[in-house]
Amino acid sequence: MNAREVLATSFLALENTVAGVRDDQWDAATPCSEWTVAQVVQHAAADQLVWAGALGVGPGPAYDPFSPSGTIDGTAAELVKNAVEVGRAAWATVPDDAATVPTPLPHGELPTSVAMVMCALDAAVHAWDVAVATGQSSPLGEELAGHLLAAARQIVEPLRQWGAYAPVVEAAGDPSGTPVADELLRYLGRTPA
Repeated sequence: MNAREVLATSFLALENTVAGVRDDQWDAATPCSEWTVAQVVQHAAADQLVWAGALGVGPGPAYDPFSPSGTIDGTAAELVKNAVEVGRAAWATVPDDAATVPTPLPHGELPTSVAMVMCALDAAVHAWDVAVATGQSSPLGEELAGHLLAAARQIVEPLRQWGAYAPVVEAAGDPSGTPVADELLRYLGRTPA
């Protein structure tokens, strides 16, 4: 799986997971302890618009991604579909041979494949948050999780100081044989369950 495939798989995971949310689940608690399902969806959609804006496509979100209201105009599926379409359009402008691209991260420009996978990380992990909160299957397959974990290990540590990621959740017992998806989730401050 190359970086573009990781991104496409993550976008699809977010779209499919949001489409699977029932009408009575929007106020459900999520692994993002301060946010409901609706707020995580708003945040995830806004993240993609922020990434697209860093690449010079679109105006960015109309609200602060870190203060989602929980009130979605229209449907959540439409909100996410629009954000993913803008994200796809933005990444389509990046040539395959581009060495680096601008990012919305404090790191600034990053190697293109790392930036692309970090953008994918936002979509895939928030898809997992929504899936867990709504009783859906995890969208994080082992191959996808492996790519996301490799990029996260390069970028996430300095972001913890701004609260973008919670501290690592240590595995109980012997971590050998732990699924890669669980390792990724723990690294990002989530408890796999």
